[in-house]
Amino acid sequence: MSTLQEEIQDYKKVFKQKASKEKQEKMKQATEELEKSGIAQGLKVGNQAPDFTLLDATGQKVSFKNLLQKGPVIVTFYRGGWCPYCNLELKAYQRELTAIKEAGGELVAISPELPDSSLSTKEKNELEFIVLSDEGNKVAEEFNLVFKMPDYLIDLYKESGLDVSGHNGNNDWELPKPATFVVDQQGRVVFADVDSDYTKRTEPSKVIDVLKNL
Repeated sequence: MSTLQEEIQDYKKVFKQKASKEKQEKMKQATEELEKSGIAQGLKVGNQAPDFTLLDATGQKVSFKNLLQKGPVIVTFYRGGWCPYCNLELKAYQRELTAIKEAGGELVAISPELPDSSLSTKEKNELEFIVLSDEGNKVAEEFNLVFKMPDYLIDLYKESGLDVSGHNGNNDWELPKPATFVVDQQGRVVFADVDSDYTKRTEPSKVIDVLKNL
């Protein structure tokens, strides 16, 4: 079975063949500018994770504190179901869900999308883990992940038919950096992977190893 990284590389090849040079350059520019800005660096190992309660894809409240009572939690932030890299990542976690449970862990995926959009993502990818809706990026803000998209990237997304603001139910065009954390039962971050490059994602096997060593 292919790894998440192999699947990402395969998708990148297709994208490079299909997308215009201008589109590729603008997306690369936005990533580089975000990296240079130094904002949204994310929580670090040793930080205390914020407590939160969010709605899942069916509109039910999910408490982070309650999840931690069951075991350490993998918290992965994704941009939305419209993002192909996010979908590859979510499907990779679904494949490893049994291994995560066997290692004693819980898994939640969080995006700024409204519950209806989260439900579409969950159904499309046949996800059996908790998918949470962080409206207004409030929890992502507490994890220090939120940035505003530059105007030229917003225009590019609109031209591509991507209505991010519609998915999120607002007009702020803010997103979280894709990020993955492992939080132990004391609420402490024991693993953190945050990248300005939205095409880079944590291999699930990496966080499973973290769980096994707790």
